[in-house]
Formats: sequence, structure tokens, C-alpha cells
Amino acid sequence: MISDPTVYENLKVAIENHLYDLDNLEGTILITHRRDRMEMSVMGREFALQCVLPEHRDITAEISLEALLQDLAAEILELPGEKPACTLRLRFYMQIQNVEIECRAINEILKQIWKSEIEASQTLSYKYGQEQPFHMNIIEVIFGRKINEEQMEDIPELIDHMIQTLQELKQLQLA
Repeated sequence: MISDPTVYENLKVAIENHLYDLDNLEGTILITHRRDRMEMSVMGREFALQCVLPEHRDITAEISLEALLQDLAAEILELPGEKPACTLRLRFYMQIQNVEIECRAINEILKQIWKSEIEASQTLSYKYGQEQPFHMNIIEVIFGRKINEEQMEDIPELIDHMIQTLQELKQLQLA
């Protein structure tokens, strides 16, 4: 039996190759963490890479790809009427001080870069008892649909937007 790679595996390799080229060949980003999991509780797969700008490591970007059992089964079993696809998530992690001003500015940055393609959420947390409270802001870019190999050619542009977001967030943090 010949086994073709799944949509998940093909997208994972495309994302991984593009990001590692930006790290190793161009020096545009620095990859700081990698996750490649089989989630046994839901029989799913998850892949994630985190990166920073080499000259500004205070803000982290994370791109993750997830395929749940339903996604994988639809493809492997070639279920009629099912279209194999994966969930793509993009997150940015940064510390902020002035919640109202900085969160509003972050929303504007995301709207400017991503246009109407996405929704965004910001989740704030802080360590109780800190003398000067910094809030950890987890910024998630939410895509309204799953992706498949038809979006493979969009990966370079997606990653360019991710890097542009990192650069704009850096400018906000330095201001």
C-alpha cells in the first residue's frame, strides 16, 4: 500500500521550510521553539514554531497547524463529501504596561496589516504582587476557515504578514 502525505503533513513541511529558510539563510527571524505533537486524547496532530526578530527578542510570534481526528480520518478514509483541511493559528506574545492605549494600538496594527481577512483577540494576564505590573498580552489572529493545499501558495505572504506584524509590534513597544 502506498501512503500519500496528508494535507497536514504537506502544509507543515511548507511552513517549516519557509520559516527555517528565513532563519538559516536570510537571518530575518530566529526560531526559538518548535513543537510537533500527537495529541492522544483527541487523536490529533499539532505543529508549532515560535520565532522572534533577531534584533528584538521581546516579542514572540507563533504559527501553529492542527489536524484533529475528524480532519485526518476524512482524508485517510476518503470520506465522501468531506474536504480535508487543517486549523491554522497565529499568536504573538508580548508584555505591555498601558492596557487601554497599547491594546487599542495593537488592534489598529492588526487591521492595517491583515485587512479584513481576520479577527483578533487579546488575552491579558499579569503576576499578582509585581511592583510595576506588566501584562502578558497573547494576541491571536483568528482565521475564519480551515486551510488545505489550495492555500499552499499563500504561505509566503502569510509569513510576510507575520513578520511585518512583529516589526510593527516592536515599534509600538519601543515608542
